[in-house]
Amino acid sequence: MKIDKGLMAGSTGMLILHLLAEKEMYGYEMIETLEKRSDSTFSLKAGTLYPLLHSLEKAGYVSSREAEAENGRMRKYYSITDKGNGFLADKKNEWSLFSGAVNKVLDGGAAV
Repeated sequence: MKIDKGLMAGSTGMLILHLLAEKEMYGYEMIETLEKRSDSTFSLKAGTLYPLLHSLEKAGYVSSREAEAENGRMRKYYSITDKGNGFLADKKNEWSLFSGAVNKVLDGGAAV
């Protein structure tokens, strides 16, 4: 089943920050990791990821650095900042409350 892009749009930033909370990554690595962990539900294109990364960087949630990869090419690596960790914690809490409320409604008001 294909997921509505509107549902995914609000959570993509949180997912990227979560990956970066685990370790520093470059763009394509994030795309591959998200796709693999989500059984291809999150299949981002570079044209979607990089503007998101730039907005997260502008907000101070991520930082970047360029470094040479094993193949000799330069790569831009991203990492989460302390401000980003705080924002991620808030977003995870918000997601938990939201998804819990949606599930409660779908389950007819039963506690989940």
